[in-house]
Amino acid sequence: MNLYFFDLDKTLYAYDFRRRLPALATMLGTSQYHLARSWWADGFEARAEAGEWNSADLYLDHFAEVTGTRRLALEEWADARRAAMTRIDGSIAALHRAAELGTVCLLSNNPAATAAALPLLIPDVLEILGDNVLVSCDLGARKPDAEVYRRALGRFGAEASDGFLADDSAANVDGARAVGMAGHRLLTVDGVFQTDALLASIEEFAAR
Repeated sequence: MNLYFFDLDKTLYAYDFRRRLPALATMLGTSQYHLARSWWADGFEARAEAGEWNSADLYLDHFAEVTGTRRLALEEWADARRAAMTRIDGSIAALHRAAELGTVCLLSNNPAATAAALPLLIPDVLEILGDNVLVSCDLGARKPDAEVYRRALGRFGAEASDGFLADDSAANVDGARAVGMAGHRLLTVDGVFQTDALLASIEEFAAR
């Protein structure tokens, strides 16, 4: 079995928080500093990614409560996130190739609002993945926790040796390797994602 897991941010789509935060601040009529400190710096996003608020409604309710701002609609929240995302064409091509060689699945650290908004954010990727979408908030743990990889593999009845992770984070790739999976870290050189190396790793895994 060839089971390919792909991260979302900085792997399939480039992601720049410095574009997302101003969009949110403008929508909410508050400062970027206030949002960054009250929600992200105080650890609420990490808690949400680990599943503490396991629905988009709960996430958005709690975001409004903690930051003292109005409650965003999911579409507004998605608009702000989309402002920070840019498709990586070479990575999408690698995902297509992996789908020809085996089973592909998203494996991303993100909260429930992201999971609910994926059809708005990455419709092109979902066309390839189908229902194979795993987000940390649903798995109850975050990469690089070993339990994330075990639970993800378990969804497919797969052994660790069947699994391959593509991710931009060295810690996440090391975590996958620690449980017996293969892994490839997507690097950037002078701002260019090295997707040819990712594709080569996918082919090498399929030929093992």
